[in-house]
Amino acid sequence: MREKFATQVDRDLLAEIRKIAKDEGRQLQAVIEDALRAHVEQRSKATPRRHVMDAYRSTLPRYDALYEKLAK
Repeated sequence: MREKFATQVDRDLLAEIRKIAKDEGRQLQAVIEDALRAHVEQRSKATPRRHVMDAYRSTLPRYDALYEKLAK
């Protein structure tokens, strides 16, 4: 099921997306949908796994000062 929405995008970026669609013989909406899907997938992979964050948090009392120095 599809839903319409409206947004604005940089003119040059839109021109590049239109060129990709034309070069690939695809509809503009298909290229944009692929880009949105790839973005969502990338962001979902960027979230640290819970057990990794739990392990990190457990080290804070002992290594907090070291982490502060490394961050600088």
